[in-house]
Amino acid sequence: MKRILATALCEFRVAFRNRWVAIATAMMALFALVLAAAGAAPTGDIGVDRLSVVVASLTSLSVYLVPLLALLMSFDAVAGEVERGTLPLLLTYPVSRLQVLLGKLLAHVAILGLATSLGYGLAALAAILADRGALAGLASLWRLVWSSVLLGATFLGAGYALSALTRRTSSAAGLAIGLWLAVVVLYDLALLALIVSDSGGPLTTRILPIALLSNPADAFRIFNLSAAAAVSAAGGIGGAADAIPLWQSGASILLWPVATLALAWAAFRKVTP
Repeated sequence: MKRILATALCEFRVAFRNRWVAIATAMMALFALVLAAAGAAPTGDIGVDRLSVVVASLTSLSVYLVPLLALLMSFDAVAGEVERGTLPLLLTYPVSRLQVLLGKLLAHVAILGLATSLGYGLAALAAILADRGALAGLASLWRLVWSSVLLGATFLGAGYALSALTRRTSSAAGLAIGLWLAVVVLYDLALLALIVSDSGGPLTTRILPIALLSNPADAFRIFNLSAAAAVSAAGGIGGAADAIPLWQSGASILLWPVATLALAWAAFRKVTP
């Protein structure tokens, strides 16, 4: 455990020096405050507290921003070590490859946790100052924070895997952006096309829930919208939250980080200095 913490501390210092802590925190805070100001307008129409509606808006933000930040922080985790020639030195230390990955993951998760906590905390403060009744949505906000960290951990693991498989930062960066587009953007467009073409048929009722749970971003969205009781504030695929049990979407966001980290470890084991 000490070796993992030492690796994490070193990675956190590197990230701090490269201003990733400031960049991630500033981005989350800026977008969260904008959504807090603009996203709570319909509270009187849908009958939920102001903060719950803000959480629904922040959920949509997190689906796009958290995976992107995670991939940008992780795509050079292994490839960067290879290109800089520091991987042979790193592997001479009495630290296993799994411990190296866990240390990097711990540092990057800490950055994402700090960014989401501060960003969403500012949005919550703005909502509560505007309406004391928004305190009822604090449980939904807390759920959003820890599930956002798990979503980030999923894409951190995916970024490590791409970094280990390509061993070049330029290739890893391109694949990371491609993965983000495929999983976060194009996947939902394909599902929307399925819904429109099927017109409520068996594909929509049977295949759609499975497809949503198979995507970590969609599982995250459904989990938070359903748990926050603010589904009416969301449209499109987010409306499927009522049809999927909460435990299924929760299980999905818990299992995905483990799966991607295992993939990253398997890829990193094959990297030769």
